[in-house]
Amino acid sequence: MCDYSLHQVSSRPAEVGEKLVSTRFTGGTHGFAAVDDPAVAVCLLSGTEVAFEKEIQFNETWSFFHGHKAAGSVARFRQVNMDRPHTHHDALELADGRIVLVHCLRERQHATVLQLPTAQHEAPSQAATTTVDLETQAPAEPTLHATADGLFR
Repeated sequence: MCDYSLHQVSSRPAEVGEKLVSTRFTGGTHGFAAVDDPAVAVCLLSGTEVAFEKEIQFNETWSFFHGHKAAGSVARFRQVNMDRPHTHHDALELADGRIVLVHCLRERQHATVLQLPTAQHEAPSQAATTTVDLETQAPAEPTLHATADGLFR
């Protein structure tokens, strides 16, 4: 729900319609905060959709490696690399399928929570998700791999 690096920051769950701002918290990690309470991390569940006021912008390192391809203004929150405990997990899935770490977002971008996921079972950190290969009925290998620039392929 919130990246491992935000465990030392006060946090609370997001609400539909809430106004957020991309923020750099104490300790240097990035995430979302409520516009009116910038010291508290607002945690998103996987599947939460957010709409940014303007086109989503990422830090220069990410842009340098991937050009200036439009990112759009709507994204779905995801958690990735859950099998690696001490790496960033919070990510945004863009409309074109690219997945980018929240840590790569430029600061001070405003967004609104459009909707939360419909099924809110247990917390993502406790849930186990398995992808199954339909041809063999065996667990499939993960298809997303982190690169140094925060993009997943």
